[in-house]
Amino acid sequence: MYLLAVIGNGLVMAVVVGDRNLHEPMYLFLAMLALNDVLLCTVTVPQMLLIFWKGPSPLTFPACLTQMFFVHALFLSESAVLLAMAFDRYVAICTPLHYATFLTGSLISKVGLALVTRSVAVVTPGVLLILRLRFCRENIIHHTYCENMGIAKLACNSIALNSIYGLTAALLTTGLDFFLISLSYWLILRTVFQLTSREARTKAFATCGAHICVILIFYTLAFFSFFTHRFGDHVPKHVLILLANLYLLVPPTMNPIVYGVKTKEIRMHVLGLCNKPK
Repeated sequence: MYLLAVIGNGLVMAVVVGDRNLHEPMYLFLAMLALNDVLLCTVTVPQMLLIFWKGPSPLTFPACLTQMFFVHALFLSESAVLLAMAFDRYVAICTPLHYATFLTGSLISKVGLALVTRSVAVVTPGVLLILRLRFCRENIIHHTYCENMGIAKLACNSIALNSIYGLTAALLTTGLDFFLISLSYWLILRTVFQLTSREARTKAFATCGAHICVILIFYTLAFFSFFTHRFGDHVPKHVLILLANLYLLVPPTMNPIVYGVKTKEIRMHVLGLCNKPK
């Protein structure tokens, strides 16, 4: 899955960057998503494979905090890119006459800067809250990577503030993103229902359906993992670990297929690269 994610997202990025005709909002958002996916699974999967290969792997505290920062920051930016893509589709389908004037290159640049800024601003306090904790027991994280509550639960003093901040930050970022994405696709589907052409409706439903499935998988796994870490003490650890790895690995593997292969221009470019005579 990791190899598929890296190769698939790498192809999407190469096609979008290499063809100036694809330097449009929809394709630029796809390239952003592809870059984020590669980074997201690269931050966690090699470490996980190393544990499978060599057994428990020692990690310094600064290295663990660094991994935690990037895991959560990239997850937040993934959510933000999905929201931007949903908004892009909403404008393209529901208000197509305003698409070219509204979604300009300047706006895309500002969106990219905003999602990076949001990720850093939200995750940094979480790291600082970890630094205030006192660790006096055996520092073994029963996980394949370092994440906020996994580290916090090793502390000897109270982690109530860490848990409250993490819950609040998640609801105000990814929770809000999910609500706005759902609203966007509801408005899109309402517009699609009004189309007179049956062929156009079928095509729109097929595209939106695939997007909605990927989004639901991403948020369902993420929220389940997030809440069970805080409130699901009865859930077996191996289930938590499996789900926590899947929500960082399944979307990066599926996104190039759902968003890339189903996009005609990118599909044709990839086929052209594969069929190019040597």
